[in-house]
Amino acid sequence: MALDSKIPQGHISEKWTNHKNHLKLVAPNNRPKIDVIVVGTGLAGASAAASLGEMGYNVKAFCFQDSPRRAHSIAAQGGINAAKNYQNDGDSIYRLFYDTIKGGDYRAREANVHRLAEVSGNIIDQCVAQGVPFAREYGGLLDNRSFGGTQVQRTFYAAGQTGQQLLLGAYSALSRQIGLGRVKMYNRHEMLDIVKVDGKARGIIARNLITGELERHSAHAVIIASGGYGNVYFLSTNAMGSNVTAAWKIHKKGAFFANPCYVQIHPTCIPVHGTNQSKLTLMSESLRNSGRIWVPKKKEDAEAIRAGQLKPTQIAEEDRDYYLERRYPAFGNLVPRDVASRAAKERCDAGFGIEANDTNEGVYLDFSTEIKNKGKQAAYAQGNHNPSEAEIIALGKKWVEEKYGNLFQMYEKITAENPYETPMKIYPAVHYTMGGVWVDYNLMSTIPGCFVAGEANFSDHGANRLGASALMQGLADGYFVLPYTISNYLADEIRTGKISTDLPEFVDAENEVRQSIERFLNNNGSKSVDYFHKRLGHIMWNKVGMARNEQGLTEAIAEIAELREEFYKDVYVPGSANELNPELEKALRVADFMELGQLMAKDALLRKESCGGHFREEYQDAEGETLRDDENFSYVAAWEYQGSDAGKSVLHKEELKYEFIKIAARNYK
Repeated sequence: MALDSKIPQGHISEKWTNHKNHLKLVAPNNRPKIDVIVVGTGLAGASAAASLGEMGYNVKAFCFQDSPRRAHSIAAQGGINAAKNYQNDGDSIYRLFYDTIKGGDYRAREANVHRLAEVSGNIIDQCVAQGVPFAREYGGLLDNRSFGGTQVQRTFYAAGQTGQQLLLGAYSALSRQIGLGRVKMYNRHEMLDIVKVDGKARGIIARNLITGELERHSAHAVIIASGGYGNVYFLSTNAMGSNVTAAWKIHKKGAFFANPCYVQIHPTCIPVHGTNQSKLTLMSESLRNSGRIWVPKKKEDAEAIRAGQLKPTQIAEEDRDYYLERRYPAFGNLVPRDVASRAAKERCDAGFGIEANDTNEGVYLDFSTEIKNKGKQAAYAQGNHNPSEAEIIALGKKWVEEKYGNLFQMYEKITAENPYETPMKIYPAVHYTMGGVWVDYNLMSTIPGCFVAGEANFSDHGANRLGASALMQGLADGYFVLPYTISNYLADEIRTGKISTDLPEFVDAENEVRQSIERFLNNNGSKSVDYFHKRLGHIMWNKVGMARNEQGLTEAIAEIAELREEFYKDVYVPGSANELNPELEKALRVADFMELGQLMAKDALLRKESCGGHFREEYQDAEGETLRDDENFSYVAAWEYQGSDAGKSVLHKEELKYEFIKIAARNYK
């Protein structure tokens, strides 16, 4: 099957406008005749459902949480990018476009990224109109800060809870449509299969998580906005419920899965502290604006810290290695996430880690310099040109508290350490996934009528996502892309009429789901679902994690195959199908993670280069930076499902062509 990305012709700055001008429309009087299903109600799903409801379509929205307000988008802390140039520091649509392509190590689709940069400004206007309380400067203008991979300030934020505030804005818009009856909300429902009729997406099979009842729902189009798959690693910054099931079910029915090996390791997470830990905690990348990352220069100092014999505050300035500032002077602590993560791993692997655990994985994020600088500025602003050290520290702490107070509070609650007084301990952890379901320019998968939005698709970030771009993509897809492109598809559906859920395709899909549920409940195993999930995560982190090599990836593929076989033989799922059964939910999701994990390893094995978050140890330059192979691997790897054995998956390639950006080696020095 040939991949048609449907990228419009013309200059990059005109593609989206010209494309919109020639898309088919659905007249307002015809929209109530059309049903749309939205799976997932995070930023992408909630904004899409609200927008389509406002337009007059009949929308059914599904989430496995008890409320859309519990979607994982709420956990995003640092901010959302937009090319407004409010700081007058040289930003532009083109520069946001360029930074995103470069940050993704030249493995993103050019046209999609430019469209994202184009609509970014509209997102901020939309959210301000909704009442999202973005931070503002003294004069009332919206404030901005910097994030990794940029040299401008383009990130809009609401303290350390930007995702929460944006989600509440989208939720308010969604709630209005629910109140008007144009969106029907299905909380505590999980999509367990997609239904195709004559090759087109025509509905889903969902399980009511409270009663266990399987339900059939029909529609003229289905939107999957169910987030990423970072929980394949078990330990990640994702909520425990985050999973790949919706995306994987459509993959098994014909939607290609693209670039599964592109996983983002976030450099600013609280280190692992025990074997019984269930998830990891992210400290916002915004903290890298003000914090300086370092380890001791002397191994003996690092060893003393790990042994509890030395405190970081006792390490003299000249004995600290600010390794990001040393290695990347142009960007310093604000290099992209993949670069910062690998640099931390390199220092810890060399014996300079500061966290006293079995792996000695940890570095410092230190705010003492910023506290002093901002304290001095604040004193001068108050007319005190000769402040004491104590006055400087007090004013500096107050400034930091206003910017990051809730983040510091969260860190102290988790670690019992005061980050105003002693540096934070951080280490990279699995965070975001750049891979996902393959979509064309219209965000439609290889299943006609099945669209994919937000983190669930692959399209906008290449091999590494820049900080503060996830919220941007989710809202761009939901508010400003899908309402146009899905209408173009639905224009041919106004005469279709209501789709019956009694069709044989619905019956067969429901029976398949029921059989998979009964298989787990009737299994006489002896091990819990988490037992297998943790083992899968161990394989993934060690062999398909921050650094990969041919031997490890080959071993991972075989080990996951063995683990999957053992999982089906020996997993124990208590309870029944017709009740609230969290263990059954987990079993169904981990079954999908098993297949996905194997495909991730295969994709990483075949991509014999290093780019962004995909770092093959065999392919690095003399300074340990990524070594791309643009001649052989400048493509999107889109995989076609051929059964649970990933070895049989078929690779399709979408060649990446850069007409408006010159490809170069990434350089942040």
